[in-house]
Amino acid sequence: MRVVIFCDMEGISCIENWEQVTGGTALYEEGRKLYTDEMNAAVRGARAAGANEVIVVDCHGAGGAYNFRSFLTDRLESGAQYVFGYPWARYIEAFEQGCDAILFVGAHAMAGTPDGVLCHTVSTESWHNAWINDIPVGESGILAAIAGCWDVPVAFASGDEATCREVHTLLGKEVVTAAVKKGLGRFTARSLAPKDACALIEMRVAQALSQKNWPKPLKFEGPVTFKVELATPDRVSDFIGRKGVQFDGSRIVYSTANTFWEAWDQFWYRH
Repeated sequence: MRVVIFCDMEGISCIENWEQVTGGTALYEEGRKLYTDEMNAAVRGARAAGANEVIVVDCHGAGGAYNFRSFLTDRLESGAQYVFGYPWARYIEAFEQGCDAILFVGAHAMAGTPDGVLCHTVSTESWHNAWINDIPVGESGILAAIAGCWDVPVAFASGDEATCREVHTLLGKEVVTAAVKKGLGRFTARSLAPKDACALIEMRVAQALSQKNWPKPLKFEGPVTFKVELATPDRVSDFIGRKGVQFDGSRIVYSTANTFWEAWDQFWYRH
């Protein structure tokens, strides 16, 4: 069984401050340890369930040299392979080769979620809302839709309660979740102790992959349109000249293609 684990920092227990997830800030090293430990727990759970190939992707853009490189390498769990430095939502090699399921660790809620800790969609400064065929999506939805293009289902997600709710609403109750904290606002939360969060993640991942009661892959019939509401009109300049990308008014940018991956490929950067 081959599984891919997409990881992010904002949904980790005891993280509720931008300084914990931004490279070079005072609290970043604390956040990196919390992040690495929860990811390691997911790896252990996957291995316990019989996964013989576990590929972990660091999906957190911490900024600068730390972009997609936030795991502490000397703490990495053995028995897995780790993808560092790969642009967000561009890693598809494992899907192309054949993959049984994807897991989300440390996921966060979409922009505008009242109880979503550090909630945002892709960019805290540039993007407001995003849709696939008029269905509102956050980062979990985007990643699930990419995997769905290769018929890969989402088996597990961890993060705050708002994120688990968002995943269930979009993908179905069959996704096994681990809520490691409850948002009391965007920058405050009631969290499990890190050891308890890790134990919960390890147990629930093993359960999810052993039972294999996974939801159907997230697929959209073509033509598929991915649409984003940008924060300000000047952000439109980032998309001018991209093949297949169109504009609606001063802040709406969208891309349409036969599959979601093709629409995303036109829209999102490639370097």
